[in-house]
Amino acid sequence: MILSLLDRLPARRWCYLAAFAVCTALMAYALYLQYVKYLEPCPLCMVQRVFIIAMGVVFLIAGLHGPGPRGARWYAGIQALLGLSGAAIAARHVWIQYLPERDVPQCGPGLSYMLDTLPFSQVLTQLLHGSGECHDKSWMFLGLTIPGWTFLFFLSLVLWSLLMTRKAA
Repeated sequence: MILSLLDRLPARRWCYLAAFAVCTALMAYALYLQYVKYLEPCPLCMVQRVFIIAMGVVFLIAGLHGPGPRGARWYAGIQALLGLSGAAIAARHVWIQYLPERDVPQCGPGLSYMLDTLPFSQVLTQLLHGSGECHDKSWMFLGLTIPGWTFLFFLSLVLWSLLMTRKAA
């Protein structure tokens, strides 16, 4: 059934460009929440943004390239690596959000301060560990917070990329 639906989609190139548009829309909405609604992103949100941007860039390159079946498998592998890494970060973020108050990590210094004062490996460790500000659930839609939705988008984008390996050029 899914394969018959795949045959009705436009060419693989346009499917990649549609996925690029989804990544662009996700980042546009994140920036809207940050600069219009004044929801400051926590460190884990920033890491998830990096993975969304990376996936968008790969989708754009794939869309411009218009790969054949072999190239589509390469792009799917890259997207799976990026998307599953992003999903893991989002899953950790959701886990932190639902920790009991007593178990929430302490709030740490800001990202710009850490980048100015710490070696990059320590900054990366601190980012992936999360902080108290990652516990905040200030935005919800249909019972899911931003990292919950981001987790679903990561998995959906990986699945979309994998489906493109089955799509006729």
